[in-house]
Amino acid sequence: MDKYAAAELIRRIPGSGTVAVDEPMSRHTSFRIGGPADVFIRPETIESAADILKACKENGIPAIVIGNGTNLIVRDKGIRAAVIQLTDNVSRYEVTGEVISAEAGILISGLSRIALEHGLSGLEFAEGIPGTLGGAVTMNAGAYDGEMSMVVSQTEYLRPDGSICRLSNEEHQFGKRSSFIQTDGGTVLRTVLRLKKGDRKEIKEKMDDFSARRREKQPLDLPSAGSIFKRPEGYFAGKLIQDCGLRGYRTGGAEVSGLHCGFIVNTDNASASDVISLIEHIRETVYQKFGVMLQTEVKIIGEE
Repeated sequence: MDKYAAAELIRRIPGSGTVAVDEPMSRHTSFRIGGPADVFIRPETIESAADILKACKENGIPAIVIGNGTNLIVRDKGIRAAVIQLTDNVSRYEVTGEVISAEAGILISGLSRIALEHGLSGLEFAEGIPGTLGGAVTMNAGAYDGEMSMVVSQTEYLRPDGSICRLSNEEHQFGKRSSFIQTDGGTVLRTVLRLKKGDRKEIKEKMDDFSARRREKQPLDLPSAGSIFKRPEGYFAGKLIQDCGLRGYRTGGAEVSGLHCGFIVNTDNASASDVISLIEHIRETVYQKFGVMLQTEVKIIGEE
């Protein structure tokens, strides 16, 4: 099925929302790079997102679900698939006592502020994390003294075969920036978080501290995808890169941040090829000097 026929099929699904052909992914990633997606969809509801995914599977249309595009590199030739974006279009939430239930598209940083408003502690670490709840659960996002595994109670999850199931905390099989959902290749629809009552002032002070640390140590003024590499056992990726003399090293418009060597920033209309080439140069250099093979934390997708 060609992209125009695929788009027309998807438009007929109730609640399909915005459906575009050849949408530049540079508009939908924090790196501000990436070629066009054959079909790009922003569904109106979680239910319609599930219906679209099922329709794609039944009709042999490759489909990819993304969130806010903050942990994503899309190659320059783009994506030969239907890309379904779950962000503020599917971001409803409900607070009941110490429990927050929310749809996958809500920003995890926004959810931390909702928790603050209700005097709930446990999500302070998410202040400043730019991704969505769905992405945060899938990769077990974390920072400072917390991670999603500590607060997730249950997730409603669409499996690759189109079935919907509910996972308990243990069934997520959370690991270091990983989960069963990530390895299974499914899609988070909704998640229930169990928090604890706390003192609003103390919660806010902790969030303000984390926010200040981010502003001081991370290049938030330039397009990036956050930390490029996972933390290798016994080391810090940024320190290894710095000790290789790569601070400020450039490939095209992509540069190792002078503020934090674990970040690559888009300084001058970088292409995805620039960023990927720089990633490979960093990995090879660090391996040659220290014998440590860095693993990427960001997801790289699209046509090579």
